[in-house]
Amino acid sequence: MTTVVDLAEVTIRRGEAVLLDGIDWSVEEGERWVVIGPNGAGKTTLLQILAAQMHPTSGVAGLLGEVLGTVDVFELRPRIGMSSAAVAERIPRGERVADVVVSAAYGVLGRWREEYDEMDYEQAAGLLHRFRVEHLADRTFGTLSEGERKRVQIARALMTDPELLLLDEPGAGLDLSGREALIGSLAELYADPYAPASVLVTHHVEEIPPGITHALLLKQGRVVAAGPIADTLTEQNMSTTFDLALRISQEDGRWSARAR
Repeated sequence: MTTVVDLAEVTIRRGEAVLLDGIDWSVEEGERWVVIGPNGAGKTTLLQILAAQMHPTSGVAGLLGEVLGTVDVFELRPRIGMSSAAVAERIPRGERVADVVVSAAYGVLGRWREEYDEMDYEQAAGLLHRFRVEHLADRTFGTLSEGERKRVQIARALMTDPELLLLDEPGAGLDLSGREALIGSLAELYADPYAPASVLVTHHVEEIPPGITHALLLKQGRVVAAGPIADTLTEQNMSTTFDLALRISQEDGRWSARAR
């Protein structure tokens, strides 16, 4: 099995602050990970490393067989699909939804003078259909609901057939209907054996889609626990992560947490 992510003693410092502290972690091809932790745990910083947007202060970060600091990140980034609030903010609100997705083929946000072939348009249309937003193709991105925007972003992130898919809090800001629609789409994606290795960041276990295979728990920039999700998402580990006595339960592939 191919190793997609291989972090060894990865540390990120900003002045006196330590955002990540000696992270050892690996992701194999075919695995679907969730990263969970409270605010300030280092989840978004970790995702920036995985997206080749940030280099470690110390330690070694291996991505897709390359090592950050020894590879041209502009060649590496197209192999990584990313959906996040930061990416969404950069998408022009007047851009057609179909163009939001197809423009990922050139790695740009906002159509200009690029030319796309019929295969690009077919792939974009197929991805919009996969996430049940094909009827929005001619709408502008700014007119979509938050849930619709999230699904369009994930379709865009998959446009280049990435080897690694990163989802930063895809359920944030969604109402119950939007959250469940998104989780259903992600569950279908994760059930596809040809889907890329994936890392999803969230604060809430209720947002974990069925099909997630592994979990990484972060607290104050350090790993509390990591491994197969059933072995990792325990009451003891979660209570330690959130400094709160928690009761964790699972039913039909969905997780929930509440205070004890």
